[in-house]
Amino acid sequence: MAPTSSTEPPGALAPAQRATLMAVARRSIEHGLATGRPLPIVPSEYHRDLKAVRASFVTLQLRGQLRGCIGHLEAVQPLVVDVSENAFAAAFQDPRFNPLTAQEWPSVDIHLSLLTRPEPMRFQDEADLVRQIQPGVDGLILQDGPNRGTFLPSVWESLPQAADFLSHLKLKAGLPANHWSGRVEVYRYRTESFGEAELT
Repeated sequence: MAPTSSTEPPGALAPAQRATLMAVARRSIEHGLATGRPLPIVPSEYHRDLKAVRASFVTLQLRGQLRGCIGHLEAVQPLVVDVSENAFAAAFQDPRFNPLTAQEWPSVDIHLSLLTRPEPMRFQDEADLVRQIQPGVDGLILQDGPNRGTFLPSVWESLPQAADFLSHLKLKAGLPANHWSGRVEVYRYRTESFGEAELT
């Protein structure tokens, strides 16, 4: 489930900046294996596009299977710092997996997803919402009270139909697949996504 989007959002990074972020993610995991901490980052040492406050997700795959995925939905810090911290967290702090080992590390593939600002969607009912969703493009955040979940656009690869995408997102948020209420809030975002293979 490599988070690769066929439709890039406006303002996509130059190839050199993508390569820098990927190197930071890799170095942060290596630093974590050696020290138990993420790679320290001095934002002023990086290109202005990497110092911008943006949100990211880092996804790790081991032999084609998910091995960790951690990120932020809201921009809270410089992008290069966010990638370093999320790479470390995906490797060692994803509660679904044991911490990554030095033996696994050589076989791990890294994928980065850089998020645009989430925008609220306006809809009359669930059918109206489904009609507005853009398969293959939208990442969604769904919230109803304390229940909240998100799917990156990469999830469209395994759930290509909008109705299925939405029902599985409800499950991820801890709600029944057929749940609906007047309190449902949905936000959409796009990602600039790339893996190591795209940089070679």
